[in-house]
Amino acid sequence: MAKPKKRPHYDPDKIMKSLLDAVSESYEETGELKQTAAEFDMSPLKIRKLLITSGAYSNEISKVVNDLRVGGKSIAEIQALTGLKKSSVNGYLPYTKSIYKAEELSMNAERINVYRRRQQAVRNLMERMNEYALWNAVVAFQRYPFRTMTGLPFTYELKKDRDGDYNRELIIDRKGESETMDWGSVVKAFEKAVELQGEPISRPKVLGDIRGVSYIYPMLYRFGVIEVAEEDAWKMEVKRPLRKNH
Repeated sequence: MAKPKKRPHYDPDKIMKSLLDAVSESYEETGELKQTAAEFDMSPLKIRKLLITSGAYSNEISKVVNDLRVGGKSIAEIQALTGLKKSSVNGYLPYTKSIYKAEELSMNAERINVYRRRQQAVRNLMERMNEYALWNAVVAFQRYPFRTMTGLPFTYELKKDRDGDYNRELIIDRKGESETMDWGSVVKAFEKAVELQGEPISRPKVLGDIRGVSYIYPMLYRFGVIEVAEEDAWKMEVKRPLRKNH
């Protein structure tokens, strides 16, 4: 009889610290709660609480709530003084202990790993600008919440063959409907983007008359391959992490 698989052991304090570090790093790069929430597949309210815990975020309300709490006021007293709901008061207070639930620990560990893998994939693509690095970025960004230039939300996954290996076909999921896109389309758009590097790409069709280019356009922007006008980035609801000079 096969032995049951052991669950990985997670150190709650270590996971909490790693999550706080990663979320703070993302927020410092983008300055957007919504964008950071997308990076970690968490709600903006949870992200805000994590950032308050790490000291990376504050506003007038959070300062008032935390000053009252430090001054010894109870949650109910803070509610009465500020007019906030109990859930809102708690949302502006930092976490006081690590998360110990096994399922949530596992999810947070995976969130950190996914975030780091995506970061590394983008760095590698920026350095190499070749098809191999592009493929690794596409693999890393599966299930990432993209939006087209018209604001249509979508995610994608890669098909797998019988052996469990990825084949060269993307399954685009948009509002519960799916369609497939060939890897060759992504490569064609990428090659055109490399030719036009340094020039802002005003619309998807600039990359070519390619099937699925409206999906490829926001992907290449998020990967750092193309530049777009600020208003176009806003439509796609992406504020790309700032590139740091080393």
